[in-house]
Amino acid sequence: MSTIKHVAARAGVSFTTVSHVLNGTRRVSDSARQRVEQAVAEMGYAPSAVARALKMSETYILGVLVPNITNPFFAELTRGIEDRCRQTDYSVFLCNSDDDPARQSRYLQTLLERRVDGLLLAAAAGEAAPLVARLASARVPTVVVDRSIPGLTADLVRVDHQSGAKLAVSHLVSLGHRAIACLSGPSEFAVSRARVAGWRKAMAAARIKVDEGWLLEGEFSASAGHALTQRLLARGDITAIFASNDLLAIGALRAAAELGVAVPGSLSVIGFDGIDLGGYVHPPLTTVGHSIRAMGEMAASVLIERIAEGPTRNREVVLPAELLLRESTGPRRA
Repeated sequence: MSTIKHVAARAGVSFTTVSHVLNGTRRVSDSARQRVEQAVAEMGYAPSAVARALKMSETYILGVLVPNITNPFFAELTRGIEDRCRQTDYSVFLCNSDDDPARQSRYLQTLLERRVDGLLLAAAAGEAAPLVARLASARVPTVVVDRSIPGLTADLVRVDHQSGAKLAVSHLVSLGHRAIACLSGPSEFAVSRARVAGWRKAMAAARIKVDEGWLLEGEFSASAGHALTQRLLARGDITAIFASNDLLAIGALRAAAELGVAVPGSLSVIGFDGIDLGGYVHPPLTTVGHSIRAMGEMAASVLIERIAEGPTRNREVVLPAELLLRESTGPRRA
């Protein structure tokens, strides 16, 4: 591998002259510049980004740490982050914790060792205190996305989880549904608790007494939605389901199809997030949410601004949830 000293030897100049040519830090004679440029082209030399980062204390790399890249929500979120970074000089270093706090900790250490300029973080499930302590000692500009982290002082970009859930359930109520079940994500997530709270608020506003058997909890996955919906439909009284994310809702659609329950004829299903995949299942999934890619772009913009501005008052950007009406919800049958 060619080094700056090899280029200098080929061009017949000092390695500091090569550095000045490559970085434009000092005027160099035309003949020396031409020899350096020719040597660089002949040897295929590329400056070391690592060495430059050590010298300039900037890597122009943003670390992105997500809990589950197989979840379309986080895939679309990451795409939005990349879209924003592509408009700047920043690159993305992506890590997937697989919702494992130990793996999350290891990847966080890797990102810090790479001297990333900032972190975009959607935390894994589990105890937050070790993560908060590590980030506090690292003092790296950080933006938390979607899932708030108790005790962490950082910028936050999220959708309005509670209002979005209330909007979804109110839509079902407007269609005449009263027995509306809720498929919740893991209760240790503030996201899950906020969406359940929105379900309860909408039910209370409609003066519907909630049967606690209508609330079931599982992972944010299609398989969990499938299993929980089988249990719900065995009751015989449910006419609509609010799923706390679109994957849970997709699992619910599959369970209904297997049991011969027509959607939306006999059962309405609504999700949360607005992943692109929801528009291509059968029937297409009615959902609430905010553009996920736009959320990723916003999070990246907030982080880039934070890096440029330095320590300032923390921001919380709350994006409104909107109803995306498709074909999985319909009027309750008399």
